[in-house]
Amino acid sequence: MRIELLVVPECPHEAAAADLLATALADVGLGSVGYTVTVIDSQDDAERRHFIGSPTICVDGVDLFAEPARPAAVACRMYPGGAGVPSLSDLRQALKKAAALSASG
Repeated sequence: MRIELLVVPECPHEAAAADLLATALADVGLGSVGYTVTVIDSQDDAERRHFIGSPTICVDGVDLFAEPARPAAVACRMYPGGAGVPSLSDLRQALKKAAALSASG
């Protein structure tokens, strides 16, 4: 299971997203898995990764909060409720689902 935090350069929500991700991973028993941070700094990179904004959390290359209708962009991302990061409960649920899929695949 490969977990990535994708961000644009100088993302104002990177630290909050990193803290949230570390907390959620520990909460669901995946604290030892860890994650990498990848900077998306060009439109080409954004399109190649289907990156719709910063911060984005991916498991095995898949955006946990994908919005297929949104175009790729080197930009900030807003989550439900107008927040710059997903809610802890939503992230926990998405990580659990991704871990189950990863284990079965």
